[in-house]
Amino acid sequence: MANHHPYSLRLTPVALACLLAPAAMAQASGPAELPEVTVRGQAPTSRAAVSGFGDLPLAKSPFQARVVPLDDLKDRGLTRLSDLTLLDASVSDSYNSQGYWDYLSVRGFTLDNKYNYRRDGLPISAETSIPLDNKASVELLKGTSGIQAGTSAPGGLVNHVVKRPQGRVRSLEIGYESPGTFGLAADVGERFGSEQRFGLRINAAYQHLDPHLRDAEGHRRLLAVAGDWQLTPDTVLEAEVELSKRSQPSQPGFSLLGDRLPRPVNPRINLNNQSWTQPVVMEGATGSLRLQHRLNADWKLTAHYGFQHLETDDRLAFPYGVYDADYNCNPCDRYAEDGSFTVWEFVSDNERRRTRSANVFADGRFSTGPLRHTARAGVLVSRHKVRGPVQVNDIAGTGTVDGRTQVPRSAGGPDQFTDRTERSTEFYLNDAIELAPRWTAWLGLRHTRLDRESVRTDGSRPTDYDQSFTTPWAALSYEFAPQHHAYASWGRGVESEVTPNRSDRYTNAGEALKPLKSRQVELGVKANAGRIDWGVSLFDIDRPIAGCSADSPCTWRFDGTARHRGLEGNFGMQWERWRFDASAMFLDAERRGSLDTSLRGKRPVNVPERTLKAQARYRVPQWEGLSLLAALVHESNREVLPDNSIHIPSWTRYDVGLVQENKWQGSTLRWRAGVQNVTDKRAWRESPNQFGHVYLYPMAPRTFFVSLQTDLQ
Repeated sequence: MANHHPYSLRLTPVALACLLAPAAMAQASGPAELPEVTVRGQAPTSRAAVSGFGDLPLAKSPFQARVVPLDDLKDRGLTRLSDLTLLDASVSDSYNSQGYWDYLSVRGFTLDNKYNYRRDGLPISAETSIPLDNKASVELLKGTSGIQAGTSAPGGLVNHVVKRPQGRVRSLEIGYESPGTFGLAADVGERFGSEQRFGLRINAAYQHLDPHLRDAEGHRRLLAVAGDWQLTPDTVLEAEVELSKRSQPSQPGFSLLGDRLPRPVNPRINLNNQSWTQPVVMEGATGSLRLQHRLNADWKLTAHYGFQHLETDDRLAFPYGVYDADYNCNPCDRYAEDGSFTVWEFVSDNERRRTRSANVFADGRFSTGPLRHTARAGVLVSRHKVRGPVQVNDIAGTGTVDGRTQVPRSAGGPDQFTDRTERSTEFYLNDAIELAPRWTAWLGLRHTRLDRESVRTDGSRPTDYDQSFTTPWAALSYEFAPQHHAYASWGRGVESEVTPNRSDRYTNAGEALKPLKSRQVELGVKANAGRIDWGVSLFDIDRPIAGCSADSPCTWRFDGTARHRGLEGNFGMQWERWRFDASAMFLDAERRGSLDTSLRGKRPVNVPERTLKAQARYRVPQWEGLSLLAALVHESNREVLPDNSIHIPSWTRYDVGLVQENKWQGSTLRWRAGVQNVTDKRAWRESPNQFGHVYLYPMAPRTFFVSLQTDLQ
């Protein structure tokens, strides 16, 4: 599964029943009280480091962003980054499978796992399994991300916020998920020393993985330590490191049977079930060191260094097209009409990814005449290396979609790994300027100097290029009522590409393209006051695409654009004992100006046009500490082929759960239980086109989970 493989919106009666059942249960027992309410939505003062304006609240910011606390994920029984697709309408699946790293699509664009992910604001590679046990929250910035990243896909950025020492913490959690996954996790923290100047936080977790997917047992483990030292009243030093490992066979997708879309299959069938199948093993050592010093009442200086060491054994028996002994294929991008396909053996052991980054910046407040500024200026230097050995990528035999056919191992035909080296330096400046009591101008500027090299393991196909570019961003916001803001923004993002150095395929082999500059325009209104929070945004993203004609050799060049225009909304309300949260997105995505005229005006594959995500929580008055949960996820159809001739139908999924919290002998006990996909819906969840092949992934079957978290006082 590495990139070297060949391979109408309706709220139904069932949805209403799921959302309103808790109320019926409570009202049958007696009238509800009007107790003090705790709002679980986004507080007006909440902030997100991923925005680049760390000292200003998200409620006032001229962009759409979301902070998802870890507890919100736990309450829903969610454990992976890809589970964000169940919470926010702008986020959807983009080639997500068991046993592999996660892919997210935001506003219809797949995030780049090499460039669109951050950890406490520093760049990391998401070509691995990222544990969430030691994360306080996950932040999501939506839209063109040039304000925060030198190069990245235009959908947005994801930032993982690490748990830090915050006083006494004594938490132990045990959980189970059907049919056989169980795990343990511990979270321990303390402050000590004179005047509580030292802090320590330790997270440890182990999980035995036994999902519904057959032949996919595995395990994962984590040990993370974070500490801080208050050197002086104005200076604090923070350090943290996490060690993680996940070992589990990965899940290949299904596909079209000739020109026919098959009915959704049994989601327990695993096509990676050969006797010689090996697990994908992902190990990571990641950490950071951060020094913060307050210069005066208005200014602070931060120096932040991070590292990431990843080791991956990427292995898979995977289906890809129908090939003969001479490697000729027919069909090449799907399975045969009778359900047969070619089984390939892929083995890429000891892949090594190394990331180093250092970010030094100052942020603070100052005035120029009547204008008040909240600014941040700094420089981010990052280095990224990928190294690997010769791989195995060869035909093993012919398999079938029932998952029962066994084939011998391949002859072990070798395939070269591509080593990559990248160095970048980014100078940036962000400034929020208060023009008048209700008007704020927001400005961002990032200048990037980039140097990239690549070469195959045997020294062939070397490429080497460097580029410099600047990505501006600007916005204007107006507070038309207390805690109600309207805004307009415009920004640029950049992706950098080089033509593969293959003269047999490309006339411009090894040449770098001009930077592919995307742009986004967004208009929005957002409010966060009292017990209601909501937001509506209208966005228009234009992303240039590189491509090639059907001729061979051809010229790799600019090949039109992807135009994504959408309306996105979110709503949250606290009413008596109820909490409602919902988000929806209507997306008009199309291909423009392609060399292939048949693709012009077509919707991109695997991108739903309409999505709705809704959750409800009800605190039962007759049962102290009990909350009932219900959730709905709806996605419209997705195109399977670029010519839009086949699509998978829309689907709707329902989840229910409960959270029970009570005191017991000085401890707080928090029970969580729930059922995901209550109706055991059978559907094709997504239809990614990866590595030149059409894939189909089924929705997971009905799943039960239960956990107990004990917090000692």
